[in-house]
Amino acid sequence: MMFSKSLEYALRAVIYLCNESSEHAKLNINQISTAIDSPEPFTAKILQTLVRRNIIASTKGPGGGFFIDSKAKPIPVIDIVDATDGRSAFERCGLGLKECSESRPCPIHNEFKSYSYKLQNLLTKKTVQDLARGVSEGKSFVTNF
Repeated sequence: MMFSKSLEYALRAVIYLCNESSEHAKLNINQISTAIDSPEPFTAKILQTLVRRNIIASTKGPGGGFFIDSKAKPIPVIDIVDATDGRSAFERCGLGLKECSESRPCPIHNEFKSYSYKLQNLLTKKTVQDLARGVSEGKSFVTNF
């Protein structure tokens, strides 16, 4: 499974928000899209989806913006996958064939199925907060700054 651009941007945005925002320090679309190097209109659409799914929060008006409450429960990364791409991505054929199955497998079916299962398991166990912690400790990055 390769991540879609929507999922890549959603993950970067949520990790960035986890480290840089709070109820008292909301970030606007321009700040987020600039930091994660994503197109502003596309980022806005993704963030609105995440708000509707109660993954992140937002407020409108002066001083408004997007944020993750510091008291928010841990957010499994798989929730971001569900909100953007859905789990069907884990069920697709690795070669993009429509008829690939256990009884009629493509040349990489078994290996791809194993990889896909491991990735889904990893994304279920890891939380956005886990990923954000690595960024805040300087072990990884999600911005171009």
